[in-house]
Amino acid sequence: MTHTKTGFLDKERTIAGAGFNRWLVPPAALAIHLCIGMAYGFSVFWLPLSKALGITASIPCGPEVGFFQELFVTGCDWRISTLGWMYTLFFVFLGSSAAIWGGWLEHVGPRKAAVVSALCWCGGMLFSALGIYLHQFWMMLLGSGVIGGIGLGLGYISPVSTLIKWFPDRRGMATGMAIMGFGGGAMIGSPLAALLMKHFATSTDVGVMQTFVVMASIYFVFMMAGALSYRVPVTGWQPAGWTPPAAQVHNAMITQRHVHVKNVFKIKQFWLLWAVLCMNVSAGIGVIGMSSPMLQEVFGGQLIGVAKTFGELDKLELAVCASVAAGFTALLSLFNIGGRFFWASLSDLLGRKMTFIVFFVVGGLLYISVSGSAEAGSKLLFVAALCIILSMYGGGFSTIAAYLADLFGTQMVGAIHGRLLTAWATAGILGPVIVNYMREYQRSLGIPHDQAYNQTMLILAGMLMIGLVCNLLIRPVADKWFMTDAELAEEKRLAHEKVGGANNGQGAENDKPTSLVIICLAWTVVVIPLSWGIYKTLMNASKFFG
Repeated sequence: MTHTKTGFLDKERTIAGAGFNRWLVPPAALAIHLCIGMAYGFSVFWLPLSKALGITASIPCGPEVGFFQELFVTGCDWRISTLGWMYTLFFVFLGSSAAIWGGWLEHVGPRKAAVVSALCWCGGMLFSALGIYLHQFWMMLLGSGVIGGIGLGLGYISPVSTLIKWFPDRRGMATGMAIMGFGGGAMIGSPLAALLMKHFATSTDVGVMQTFVVMASIYFVFMMAGALSYRVPVTGWQPAGWTPPAAQVHNAMITQRHVHVKNVFKIKQFWLLWAVLCMNVSAGIGVIGMSSPMLQEVFGGQLIGVAKTFGELDKLELAVCASVAAGFTALLSLFNIGGRFFWASLSDLLGRKMTFIVFFVVGGLLYISVSGSAEAGSKLLFVAALCIILSMYGGGFSTIAAYLADLFGTQMVGAIHGRLLTAWATAGILGPVIVNYMREYQRSLGIPHDQAYNQTMLILAGMLMIGLVCNLLIRPVADKWFMTDAELAEEKRLAHEKVGGANNGQGAENDKPTSLVIICLAWTVVVIPLSWGIYKTLMNASKFFG
């Protein structure tokens, strides 16, 4: 059946014309990622929500109220551990939805997928706001956790394939820009949420419901602006003056052919990459989860110039230490975000395989060095090691998308990336469980606070060594897995692609050259909130140095 008309959200309406400037696509991707990245910062709501009824102090539920009853109870406050399930659901549904609907995204294009993402993420927040008003936790889990989690998955992968096709010469840098936004979302959202809650809080309301409504409204405007700004290049488009590199030894890992997403689970390179991402994320996410308590327990009174161990500190000293540790956590978040752009861009020069070798070798050595730095009492070396580790954790997220495009081609890289994100969901459980249980086990043996993480660091280094072996085993994909010309033509038809010349950039008719003013305006819209978020984070990080 042929289509004579196309809807506003259809992929055919997003094909760029000859004058379109590709530098308009990264700010569109950033507008979406900076909004959904607030998933990382939702913990800012836990404490106020745990006092939603009591306002000044929590009204605890009785011992007869279990988790299931807590979903519906209206007479007592939620526990922070219960609220944390929203965070868990975010990343379970992010990975699941990206895996399930990645193929659909390739066919309908990034605009429609991003619009659905905006409706799910912002609509989920509004439904959660209603849940707060009615004090029904099941509504919050369904709204933000499930519906919002689906929006996360679609929003996360929506720009990947498009950016890689617009920047065949700088795949790593392009994906690094967008995925940097996901890491930066909490830097903007967390302080914004704190300001809004302070504004809306009264003697009878903690102000979270109103904050959800306002943030959902702001995010919807930004995400829709990003979605409607997406454009896809015509098939065969290449940047002016650039030609694909010839097949040589140093770029043998970069294919010019394409693998269908339905076959990736049968290909060993996919599972090796799955293990590479899982090990890198597991090690890094474990550090993120324990960074604040670890710094306090390892250095104790040294953080505030007092000659006491962690166990000897009084309540006031512990509070000051916690403030310093919060600054350390903010510092780690800056390296996490900066690493997403830095390492992915560097991978364009080093190659994806070599970049991951650096992650695993250098990261493993740094994990091993952490224990020595702690024993020597060197805060500088300890903090420097963890900052570099977190930069490589973030860099793994952005580099892996370009790695997939190199190995499996660009035709269905968004869908394949979605399947690979199940490694992230797995790591989100594996990393924190290993770190938390190892710490508890070490403490049960009577090991002092400042030594309780020594074995954990060795285990995390070992996980990176597993990732290193998997990365070294990766070879170019066998010819039998690539689509034939007929299969590729059929996939392009399903994806509603328009064919253009290799270097002519011909797309939609009568498309005028993009104005430089529009490009500058688009970048300004995303740079201003990102700069504000970085400023607020730097102010928080200054507590560590102060």
